[in-house]
Amino acid sequence: MMESTEKLTDTNAILAYLYEKFPLCFIAEGETKPLKIGLFQDLAERLADDSKVSKTQLRVALRRYTSSWRYLKCVKAGVQRVDLDGVDCGELEQEHIEHAQATLKESQEKAKAKRAAQAPKPAAKKPVRKPTKTQAPKVERSAKPAAKAEPEVKLVQANLSDLKQKQRVNVKLGKSPVAGVITDINKEDVLVQLDSGLSIKVRAEHILL
Repeated sequence: MMESTEKLTDTNAILAYLYEKFPLCFIAEGETKPLKIGLFQDLAERLADDSKVSKTQLRVALRRYTSSWRYLKCVKAGVQRVDLDGVDCGELEQEHIEHAQATLKESQEKAKAKRAAQAPKPAAKKPVRKPTKTQAPKVERSAKPAAKAEPEVKLVQANLSDLKQKQRVNVKLGKSPVAGVITDINKEDVLVQLDSGLSIKVRAEHILL
C-alpha cells in the first residue's frame, strides 16, 4: 500500500469508497439492504490498515447511509440484515422496523415543511389607489414568515454512575445526538445499540440523558 495515499475526509467520498469496496453490503443506487448489527466494528477491523479512512469518518459516513430515506425504506418486515460480504445474518426486529418508519416519516415531514417555508409566495395584486393631496398611500410590506423553530430538547452529559444496561440514552455523533439503548458497560466503555441497528462503543462523556 502506498504511504502517500491521501486520507478521505468528505463523507460522500467515503461512501463512494465503501460502495466500491463492499458492493454487496453498501448499495450505491436503488434499493438498499439493512446492515448487520455491530457492522461498524467489522468495518473498522476490515479497514484497520487502510490509511484512506479514519474510524471517526467511517462512523459519520455510516450514520449518513443508515439515516437516508433510501435506507430507511428498506427496513421492513421479512428482510434480512447483511454483513460486509452481503451474507444474510438475521431478520429485522419489529422494534427496529417501527423506529425506521417513524424516522422516515418525521424526516419527510421536516423536508416538506422546509420546502414550503422556502417557496416564494405569489405576490397579491393590490388595487391601485390615487394619492390624495392630504395623504400619500402607504404600502405595508409584511415581514418574511419566520421559519418554525423546532422545540429544543435539553440533554445533559451523563456520568458513568448514572448509566445502566437497557437504559435509553442519546449518543453524541456528528452535529445531533442519536438515540439508542445501552447493552453493556465495561469499566469506562459503554456499548450502545443505536435505533438504526448500529452498535458502538463510547465513553460516558459522549452520552447524553
